[in-house]
Amino acid sequence: MENSSERPADVVDKTLGLVDHALDVFHDKVLRPVFLAGRTIAFGFVLLSFGVATLTVLLVGLVRLLNIYLFAGREWITYLSLGAILVAIGLVLWRSRKPIPQRKSS
Repeated sequence: MENSSERPADVVDKTLGLVDHALDVFHDKVLRPVFLAGRTIAFGFVLLSFGVATLTVLLVGLVRLLNIYLFAGREWITYLSLGAILVAIGLVLWRSRKPIPQRKSS
């Protein structure tokens, strides 16, 4: 009787060991990269929204600072100078872009 009671436990242990190993492999090969990609996307959105909010606050602060202290009563000069600076930055970025190679259609 002792042999018959040990055999099913051994088969059960081997089967559970194989299932555990398969789940470990599935976790390492599938779930971990999915979780890593999700975490990267989530942190990217958080950093992007923080950057946009910071840039907005700094730009609003700069406009108010220029309107109050530098060009008091002449807001159009503030908007003209900031617009010229932003257009110049845009032109520099536009010139430094790399064109996408064209596909040959046959």
